[in-house]
Amino acid sequence: MVYHLAQLNVARMKGVSIEDPEMKDFRDNTDRVNELAESSPGFIWRDIIDTEAAPAPNALNDEQVLINFSVWKDVASLREFTYKTFHSAIMKRQKEWFQKYGTAHYVLWWIKAGTTPTAQEGLEKLEFLQKQGASKEAFTFKEVYGKPE
Repeated sequence: MVYHLAQLNVARMKGVSIEDPEMKDFRDNTDRVNELAESSPGFIWRDIIDTEAAPAPNALNDEQVLINFSVWKDVASLREFTYKTFHSAIMKRQKEWFQKYGTAHYVLWWIKAGTTPTAQEGLEKLEFLQKQGASKEAFTFKEVYGKPE
């Protein structure tokens, strides 16, 4: 069986919403980062928000929280995008826009190739990680678990 890597990250904005003036620079770079992800080797899928539609509540029903999730071929391809592209420059500035979010703000887990994770599934994995620590069920770049056998 073939597995891919799912990732979810959660961020609580300092601004009241993404439209807050405090979030402008982050907003101005979002499309660039998303386009870079989509063109990166190993990228498979990401949750796309329709910016033309009326805002829909996220899985936490909290306008101050941003949830991002995607699927990658493997850990190496996501790590390359995360830490060796323009994305890392944005990450270094995250304290300008975001508050601390719990003991972990992102989670990685393996999914069967061809399946699509949901935000709710990712939030459950993040909660598991925060309560139980890294395991084959939910992990981070600091403690990676291999694909299921």
